[in-house]
Amino acid sequence: MKGFFVTGTDTGVGKTQISVGLMALLQQQGLIVAGMKPIASGCEITVKGLRNDDAVQLQQQANIDLPYERINPYAFEAAIAPHIAAKQVDVEIDLDGIVKNYQRIQQDSDCIIVEGAGGWFVPINTQYTMADLALRLQLPIILVVDIKLGCINHALLTVQAIESTGLILQGWVANHTQENEQSSEIIDTLKHAISAPCLGNVPRLVNKQKAVDYLHL
Repeated sequence: MKGFFVTGTDTGVGKTQISVGLMALLQQQGLIVAGMKPIASGCEITVKGLRNDDAVQLQQQANIDLPYERINPYAFEAAIAPHIAAKQVDVEIDLDGIVKNYQRIQQDSDCIIVEGAGGWFVPINTQYTMADLALRLQLPIILVVDIKLGCINHALLTVQAIESTGLILQGWVANHTQENEQSSEIIDTLKHAISAPCLGNVPRLVNKQKAVDYLHL
């Protein structure tokens, strides 16, 4: 098992929460699991350099010690689309460099959870999108769907786009970042419309609840 590429129907749908949960689930199976957030915008300036909260969570969940820069090779302070953030600081995001980082991590782990930025077609630079990165890594895809108004359209369009690349859609996760009275009907609709299995129905987590308790592979 090489790992999975986690994408979402949009930004802010809970990809990190689900990625951390998937890492924990795989670790319960006795695997050495690493996380990777190749590109992150919205980073904080620290004494150690720019740090992204999502990437830090992946680093902390891993049961292998990896330098932050390997987990998140492209970190940008501005909380905007990655290709715009990169352009503002005159950085060209290089897919080859990301793949090399991934391969280094792969040498020391059993499985890697790679979390994309934003949605499936978020631009990386003038040539490539997150979809191109997923293609280069050749990982099965897990789609995170935030169960809210409009998510059915977003989910089905994303599923169609993923399947058109020839990559395997391993499954999708129903995630709740907010309460929704129609959530069960929405999830039933998606289960009927998407051939890949639903890998979990994660409620809005409170107190010490963890996503891993609602996921399966």
